Amino acid sequence: MDSFQTDTGHIGTAGVKAFGATGVKMSGYGLGTMTWGRDTDEYEAAKQLELFLENRGSYVDSASSFGDGAGQIMLGQLLPAFSESDIFISAKSGGNRDSQRPFDNSRRNLLKCLNATLERLHIDRLDLWLVHGFDSHTPVHETLDALAWAIDAGLASYVGLCNWPATWVAHAQTYLSQVHRVPLACAQVEFSLVNRTAENLLLPYSCATGVSVVAWSPLGRGVLSGKYRFGTPSDSRGASSHLRSFVAPYLGRESAVIVEAVCAAAEGLGVAPIDVALAWIRTRSAVTTSLLGARTAAQLRGILEGAPIDLPIEITTALDEVSVCALTSAGSS
Repeated sequence: MDSFQTDTGHIGTAGVKAFGATGVKMSGYGLGTMTWGRDTDEYEAAKQLELFLENRGSYVDSASSFGDGAGQIMLGQLLPAFSESDIFISAKSGGNRDSQRPFDNSRRNLLKCLNATLERLHIDRLDLWLVHGFDSHTPVHETLDALAWAIDAGLASYVGLCNWPATWVAHAQTYLSQVHRVPLACAQVEFSLVNRTAENLLLPYSCATGVSVVAWSPLGRGVLSGKYRFGTPSDSRGASSHLRSFVAPYLGRESAVIVEAVCAAAEGLGVAPIDVALAWIRTRSAVTTSLLGARTAAQLRGILEGAPIDLPIEITTALDEVSVCALTSAGSS
């Protein structure tokens, strides 16, 4: 599906950016599908995809571990209704249900996951294939050789890494380019005002080398929306039996300080906290795309149709200061 190419699409003021050192232009926001097949049913998934594409989105992210493949099955059922040239399909492989080894990046498992993903999506080739996490049990070169093989076999147009330490991202880019002459297109990583670890090494490396950064959970797993300020809503991820632990790390005191700063900025600007959080991440030049995940189409619509703002430098600076101070204090306590 590598026929995708656009330089005019946008969602709000997110605009489009070059996808790293590739020739692809990417929409400023991507559509995450983590809840599909479990919390998001077929109807809501279809409405989400339709809404996302209507707003000129392009990057659709999936993973073999999302709902044990149910999310990809759902996406595969929806794709025939849309033009292939409008969608850039990303899929992550390697996730393992074994809690003792959450990722299995052996060549055997990765290629097994890749074949299963293509079958679920009913396509012959992915636009982007990523390794979902770092696996210390598998030699790194075995994993990287599998990525290069997928390119050579025509099963993926581009390859990337998700949640890998920056030092290993740098090693992977060097190895792939020198040994296989295959570029590393992107590194996908969690990044938001409540999680800025990517700024330590990965973002500077991206700026220096052209490896694209795709940010997942730019709303801090939902907490930057302000919905958890006064408790946990019964219909939120924080109240879900299988996602409670996903949200819990950002329900502490340090995150609450950052959320209050975002809400204060939003009130002053006359917009929603979500608008401020997303506007802040757009100020990070290394970030090509931010993945938006929603349980319902109504939630996604609220994000996509929010106020398109560019943060004044004074507010950006203030948010940076509050965030860094809170996160530094948490790290030293």
